[in-house]
Amino acid sequence: MLLINCPCCGPRDEFEFRCGGQAHITRPEPPEAVSDKQWGDYLFTRVNPKGLSLERWVHAAGCRQWFNVARDTVTHEIRAVYPMGEGAPSLTTGAAQ
Repeated sequence: MLLINCPCCGPRDEFEFRCGGQAHITRPEPPEAVSDKQWGDYLFTRVNPKGLSLERWVHAAGCRQWFNVARDTVTHEIRAVYPMGEGAPSLTTGAAQ
């Protein structure tokens, strides 16, 4: 079981949260110049790392705030919690991407 440190509410059980998938995905712009392949990649292509993963999470049963989590997908260790819009922290991956 994960204990996630919500930036607003403090440490809470993982059952109060929902994962929103990969963090730091940039929407391709401008829309009229985006090809079908670029749009499809934006919507459906995600990395599936073994090791450090940067993910978006929401505190669904609490403050309903979105934030980013740097989590190791092998050990489930949460390495960092940081606000949306903030760049990824500099962490060593320690595993293949």
